[in-house]
Amino acid sequence: MPADNSFAEVFIHESAYVDDGVTIGKGTRIWHFSHVLGEVAIGKDCVIGQNVMIGPRVRVGDGCKIQNNVSLFEGVDLDDDVFCGPSCVFTNVNNPRAFINRRAEFRKTIVGRGATIGANATIVCGHDLGRYCFIAAGAVVTRNVPAFALMAGVPAVRIGWVSRSGERLGDDLICPATGERYRIEGDLLKECDS
Repeated sequence: MPADNSFAEVFIHESAYVDDGVTIGKGTRIWHFSHVLGEVAIGKDCVIGQNVMIGPRVRVGDGCKIQNNVSLFEGVDLDDDVFCGPSCVFTNVNNPRAFINRRAEFRKTIVGRGATIGANATIVCGHDLGRYCFIAAGAVVTRNVPAFALMAGVPAVRIGWVSRSGERLGDDLICPATGERYRIEGDLLKECDS
């Protein structure tokens, strides 16, 4: 049914549809021609752009920004502060066929806190994106992504590291914007305690 704006302190554009069984946190805004299906939970202070489809059974954390023309299918789970760039794509099965029902084969895709997914990037289902990772525009993610990784290409490979604020780190592993320090442990980047 069309949005009725019965959610407290939530803006839902009159052209958007929100199905029954949806929870939406205060301060969230849902824009033109978007559709939120049943059993979806959207956190507070999110921005859902135009022509976005979410659900069913999707969780969107607090403070997420989902740009225009994005579909979040069943199995997608966004932690807090995730950015989904315009027209980025999440798949839900690995081998779709129009004539075969594979609903029982949907795979989870968990996106960690503060991750950024660039415009037109594709996230193949069943792969986790670590917190604060940065997926470049147009990249195709075909494997798990570690925290703070900067991923680009088809298929996406790690081309560097980014800080929590999204700045590319140099060899010194110090964020140029905040001065935060990082260290390498094995194949992973970790935040320094102080």
